[in-house]
Amino acid sequence: MVLLGTLTIIKRPPMNLTHRPAIRPLAAALIVALSSPAFAADEVSADPVQLDRVVVKGSRYLPAYQALDTRSATKTDTQLVDVPQSATIITEELMRDQAMTGLPEVLRYVPGAGVAQGEGNRDTVVMRGNSSTADFFVDGARDDVQYIRDIYNIERVEALKGPNALIFGRGGSGGVINRVTKQADGREGGAVGIQIGNWNRKRGTVDWSTKMGERAAFRINGMVEDSESYRDGFELKRHGINPVLRFNLGQNTRLDLSYEHFRDERTADRGVPSLNGRPYKTDPSTFFGSPDLSPVEARVNAFDATLVHVFGNGVELRNHFRWADYDKFYQNVFTNGLVTATDGSLQATLAAYNQQTNRRNWFNQSDFVFDFATGSVRHTLLAGAEFGRQDTDNLRMNGAFQGSNRVPVSNPIYTGNVVFTPNRQNESQADIAAIYVQDQIAFSDNWMAVVGVRYDRFNIDMTDLTTAARFSSRDSMWSPRAGLIYKPRQDMSFYASYSMTFQPRAGEQLASLSSSTESLEPEKFINKELGWKWDMNNRLSLTIAAYQLDRQNVAVTDPADITRMILVDGQRARGVEAGIAGRITERWQVMGGYAWQTGEILATQSANAPVGNRLAQLPKHSASLWNRFDLTPKFGVGVGAIYRGSFYASSDNTVTVPGFTRFDGALFWDVNEQVQLQLNIENLLDKEYYSSAHSNQNITPGAPRGAMLSARFSF
Repeated sequence: MVLLGTLTIIKRPPMNLTHRPAIRPLAAALIVALSSPAFAADEVSADPVQLDRVVVKGSRYLPAYQALDTRSATKTDTQLVDVPQSATIITEELMRDQAMTGLPEVLRYVPGAGVAQGEGNRDTVVMRGNSSTADFFVDGARDDVQYIRDIYNIERVEALKGPNALIFGRGGSGGVINRVTKQADGREGGAVGIQIGNWNRKRGTVDWSTKMGERAAFRINGMVEDSESYRDGFELKRHGINPVLRFNLGQNTRLDLSYEHFRDERTADRGVPSLNGRPYKTDPSTFFGSPDLSPVEARVNAFDATLVHVFGNGVELRNHFRWADYDKFYQNVFTNGLVTATDGSLQATLAAYNQQTNRRNWFNQSDFVFDFATGSVRHTLLAGAEFGRQDTDNLRMNGAFQGSNRVPVSNPIYTGNVVFTPNRQNESQADIAAIYVQDQIAFSDNWMAVVGVRYDRFNIDMTDLTTAARFSSRDSMWSPRAGLIYKPRQDMSFYASYSMTFQPRAGEQLASLSSSTESLEPEKFINKELGWKWDMNNRLSLTIAAYQLDRQNVAVTDPADITRMILVDGQRARGVEAGIAGRITERWQVMGGYAWQTGEILATQSANAPVGNRLAQLPKHSASLWNRFDLTPKFGVGVGAIYRGSFYASSDNTVTVPGFTRFDGALFWDVNEQVQLQLNIENLLDKEYYSSAHSNQNITPGAPRGAMLSARFSF
């Protein structure tokens, strides 16, 4: 097949084109042209050069599921094969092929990662035995409020596994999830997407970009959704808009500006309770509690500004500023167990509370990158600083039932009233200041290293407004990182790495400080990892990683003195992860992986977390594999399988969530260059299973067989 088009190229200082995802499919065709005298490094110009036509001969099937590089893992443009860390990247093409809309769907295909229920109101990722509601980032900046994110404006999602405070700062105990947003890249045109499906699912998206003269570009992404669910009483309404601007301020300077408004309203659904150590077996649609009294509202307004300046001679400055205002409220009336009534019938007991969180974040990251050589040794040196502030207000209210708080399991919808009264209220201010340095060293074509360290000052002041008590914590932490890489060939590497992170006593949501914990050292998470990566002809990526992750400085009550806390080594997780992404043949794409993981509690932390128990939310075996077969240039089919082994819902190991295998499928039809249709069918065999859990009494049934039809109109 022959692809014809017009290409506009801005002359810039030399760069490795194969490290730029947006142009990687054409890199091989462009390198010869860019190496000509007209594009020499010493003839940098801001004026665009219009080429009449670029002709690329070969297959139309360009890489889609495979990613070869990342900036987030090192803060420099680096090939994944040169990163001594396990990383899985879900591309926009894979997300589109599977009609994904949120992170729980994305993480199905990340080896070793999973999702917890999050009480039906927030994203909760589980990585290497650690659950988190805060280890989320946008373009490398912290996005840590508890809400459910959408991916309408996302180019790719990066799961960077293992703690790495040098790059991301505090938290990230098992790793982080970084969303890379779509930028104004100067392309003309866009697309409108429409989705309809079972349970009144209705969703629309738009992605449009254009040039604004010779030195500016504009792009806007938008989304609106109004859907229901297989769960009785569940409703979802959300919308988002994200305009972005790019200005070329000179031949070596670029400014990107972005603003996002996002709103999500839904029903907090906490699933079903358990009975005799297993989820209570009932119709998957059955809602326990009150959907009418369980609203969730999340509002996000965020502004980003990124300035990049290339000084020349291998020196670059990048400054990223992010300001975000979050307003989150959720309330739920839910089951907290099953009991037997006096008449012998089974009843569900209910509880209720609500939570209001307001947070205002600002962060500023300044990174200098220096490329230089000392003799035959090449260096990419990163030196940077991060400053930020987080102001948080929390109000929690408990619910009192007007009448009995029990409902029969035959009809577990509560229709009475609940009165909410304040339980606790606090406010906090956290100040962050950090400096870091990292060196990516190429000793030769075969040996490389990544070494660095970060120093953080994390100060937090908290006021308990219900008691007027004040607490404060001042933490100073050094966070090293070291990795050694051996490359027997340019597309293959073996690596060994060591990294760590810390979690302040205020907790990931900055609300856990108390008189008994404010003086304690932060928790530490230390990761040791061995791995292998192979990018076969830049078509198929294979990865294997083995890790050990230790959690230290866990605060427990002193058995000899219940009035004081002591620090113990809390838990250890071990695992092996394997991943695959790319093309088996020109017409066959794959994405998937397998993980074997185990973890245990090393010291008794409470009556419900005794020494020797297995870590919660950690299946021993999990696997996934998605295949897309392009039968002709216009027609394709997809088939995938997701397997997850059984796991304990809580650290007390009393309730087991059973494992399952689920199959999905898809049909693709490119009607013409402007219209693409696809049909996605989830749970092809209508398997009954449980998709996630929050606790022993909050377990979510998986969705029955469902279909969704998507149409995409390009212009």
